[in-house]
Amino acid sequence: MSKVDSIAVVGGGPAGALAASRLANGGCDVLLFEEKLAWEKPCGGGITNKALLQFPFLADARAECNWVRECRLTSPSGKHALFQLEQPIAVFSRRVLNGVILERAKAAGAIVGKEHVVAIDGGPGNWRLRTSTAQYDASFVILAAGARSALRGRFALPFSPRDLMMTAGYYIPGAGQRMEIQFVEGLHGYIWSFPRTDHFSAGICGKISSCSSQALRQTLDAWLAKSGLKTEGAHFYAHVLPSLRPRSLKNSPIRGDGWAIIGDTAGFVDPITGEGLYYALRSAELVSEALLAGEPSSYAARVRGDFLPELELAAAMAERFFHGLWAGQPIIEQMVEFTEHSESFRGLMRDLFAGSQGYHDLRRRLYRALPAMLAEGLANALRLKGRKIEEESAA
Repeated sequence: MSKVDSIAVVGGGPAGALAASRLANGGCDVLLFEEKLAWEKPCGGGITNKALLQFPFLADARAECNWVRECRLTSPSGKHALFQLEQPIAVFSRRVLNGVILERAKAAGAIVGKEHVVAIDGGPGNWRLRTSTAQYDASFVILAAGARSALRGRFALPFSPRDLMMTAGYYIPGAGQRMEIQFVEGLHGYIWSFPRTDHFSAGICGKISSCSSQALRQTLDAWLAKSGLKTEGAHFYAHVLPSLRPRSLKNSPIRGDGWAIIGDTAGFVDPITGEGLYYALRSAELVSEALLAGEPSSYAARVRGDFLPELELAAAMAERFFHGLWAGQPIIEQMVEFTEHSESFRGLMRDLFAGSQGYHDLRRRLYRALPAMLAEGLANALRLKGRKIEEESAA
């Protein structure tokens, strides 16, 4: 098939904006629709080292971001694990991040329309996109309008509530250098606090099918009060995030004749960590490569050969991660304890946060490291016991 020249990208978040930028640079006629332009969103905004290596313009951009080098994990029972990140995470305001990529799209020659697409009619090679005030034509459509976009129904079934997470949070004035992640008993999700340049993004996520937005907000408010982060005057936001089950990832279409779906709209979010920015950007890159090569139908195969198996494995592991047991104890409790007391396990966690440790070889690495982890845990237990005996003797 020849290269597609007339392309409409619906949605100007990181996925849509990067696709528009790459395609316009490749000589395509690109019209990007985004009614909000750059906007905030209740997520951490963290860009891992893996993403920075894949998309170096993010590290080179003269945009405000906070380089975070420390993370603290807290288990439901209150165990803590504080560790340093060898590869810092760049924490962006989503407004700033979206703005950086949108400006790249404009500079590449994409036309950015501040309009809301209400309907997509027509068919391959002759799509008609209608806004509240006008109609536009395109030969190919890329949908990047979010997990709950009504336009997704034009090409694929809506996501089930079992495939969605509710995220809710605040932007709280302040500054810091430490990421906080708090796991909550019974919650398929977690609380986070990410320090941006001039405020904290603090929020909570949980499966829509198992908890209400009101319950999530109450849990978050209680944790913030306990942590000393004040919400008076802070902006509150809520958003829906895809967290697909293995079957949904396998069966949900991401391309068809004359169209493709990328980013959150395709469900490309890690169901364990909630990370979506890398997959949004990478899917934009892959669909652009397919179109510029004159092979739009190869997009799905490119995704399958790249990151989709990793997301499918994460989806298969997610339920056990949040609610499963290992050696008679909750996995999350064991994870935090090992992170605190085992240098070998901290190395693994650092690599997970950097994005260099994937799920496919995670089990093998855990088994290789297990003897060292157990020995380090035992040594720590003996040190604590010895210290307690000394304190009792001194008393």
